[in-house]
Amino acid sequence: MGVSVTFVDMNDMNLLKEVLQKHKVSLFYADSPSNPLLNCLDIKKVSELCHSHGALVCIDSTLASPINQKPLTLGTDLVLHSATKYISGHHDVVGGCVSGSENLISKIRSCHFDLGSPLVPNAAYMIIRGMKTMHLRVETQNNTALKMTHLLEKHPMVRRVYYPGLPSHPQHDIAKSQMSGFGGVVSFELAGDLYATMKFVDSLKLPYIATSLGGCESLVQQPAVMSFWDYSAAERAKIGIKDNLVRFAFGIEKFEDLAADILQALQNMILCSHTPQLTSCG
Repeated sequence: MGVSVTFVDMNDMNLLKEVLQKHKVSLFYADSPSNPLLNCLDIKKVSELCHSHGALVCIDSTLASPINQKPLTLGTDLVLHSATKYISGHHDVVGGCVSGSENLISKIRSCHFDLGSPLVPNAAYMIIRGMKTMHLRVETQNNTALKMTHLLEKHPMVRRVYYPGLPSHPQHDIAKSQMSGFGGVVSFELAGDLYATMKFVDSLKLPYIATSLGGCESLVQQPAVMSFWDYSAAERAKIGIKDNLVRFAFGIEKFEDLAADILQALQNMILCSHTPQLTSCG
C-alpha cells in the first residue's frame, strides 16, 4: 500500500521532532495510556508539534475511556476506542469507533464502506445499552483501581506498580493534566518468577483469566504468557514485559472482596515458596 512506519519513544520529544523533520509524516499514532505498562503521552504537546510539521494525530484512548480522557479537546485530529471495553462494558460485544472532524470522518466512512466490516445491529444495540451506565461503571473502576494501587505498593510481594494515578508513575503529572480519572487497569510486578506469577494468577478466585478490560467483571492476565506469548524473551525484555508482570482490569465488584482475593493469592505465593525471594512455584 506504499505506507511506511517509523517507531519512536512516545515521550521523547526530541526524537519525534527529528523524525518529523526527516520524513514526510502523514499521521502520528499512539495509545495513551499504553497497554500494559500505562505510559502516558503529553497529548497536547505532541499534537502541537505534529501539526507544526503537517502531520495528523490519532490517539487510541481505549484504556482511559471516553469518561476519563478527551483527546480531541487536547488537539488531536482523531480518537479511537475499542467499544468492546469500557463503552459496552459487559464483555459481550466486538466493535470499535473513531471520532474526529466531519471532514476526516466522511473520508473514513467512505473507505469503511468499501472495505466492509460493518457493525451488526445487535452489537450496536448492546453498545448503546452499555453507554447508559458507562459513567457509573468507570467511576467505580477508577476508585477501586486507585485504592488497590496503594494496597499493592505497600505489599512485600509486589516489586512495582504501574498506574498513572500514583505519584510514583513517571508521567503522573502529565496524566493529572489531561485525565479526570485514571481508569480501572493496574499492572504490577511480583516478587517472583514466571511460575510464581502463574501461581498468583491461578490462586485468584474472583477475576476471570482473560485479556480484555473495562467490563463489569474483573479480568486478570499475565502478559508474558498471554498477550505477548509469541514474543521471544529478548523481545519482551526490550519493551518492558517481564515474566512477573500482571495486568489486572478491575470490574465493579466490591473493593473489599477484590482486595481480600488479591491478598490471599499473594499469601499463597509466600506459602508456596516459604520465602519472599521466590525462584519457582509449581
